[in-house]
Amino acid sequence: MAVTVQDTALDGVKVVQPRRFADDRGYFSEVFVARDLTEGLGFAPNFVQDNESMSAKTGTLRGLHYQLGDHAQAKLVRVASGAVIDVAVDIRESSPSFGKHVAVKLSSEEGNQLWIPEGFAHGFLTLEDNTLVSYKTTNYYNAESDRSMSWSDDDLAVDWQEFVDSSLLSAKDAAAPSFSELVEKGEVFV
Repeated sequence: MAVTVQDTALDGVKVVQPRRFADDRGYFSEVFVARDLTEGLGFAPNFVQDNESMSAKTGTLRGLHYQLGDHAQAKLVRVASGAVIDVAVDIRESSPSFGKHVAVKLSSEEGNQLWIPEGFAHGFLTLEDNTLVSYKTTNYYNAESDRSMSWSDDDLAVDWQEFVDSSLLSAKDAAAPSFSELVEKGEVFV
């Protein structure tokens, strides 16, 4: 198998590490091979969309985002150029880790990826200028199901490990409700 898969502190969230073949020219890597990922995860994700996000400045934060109901998405996230702190927050009310998060540094240098199943909010903070994040999703984007959660929520206590430049936040992310507000409104996974 050309990929290794490691568990994180949250059930279902996995670090995926494709193998690299290096020589004096650089390296070659098969960043996505369906059969290897299926073997590593124990099931076959059905990806329907590829997304790409380029952030020009260090300190750009995007998230925490998720989609509800029939439009929920699982994601396979990788950094094509640069580095990020990538965060997944468990928003499954029935989960023992409800409201907990995991933060993983993803970088083009490492070539590591993060598998985030449905039922998690996702966001990342760029650690380098011109960071390019690419991720596959198992469902299409649906604006009506799209939700944001406050990245700076004290109840979540995410340690972004770097300075977040609040001037680079989108209006949507700057105004995102807290975790507890979303729970009260029933906008999490049961």
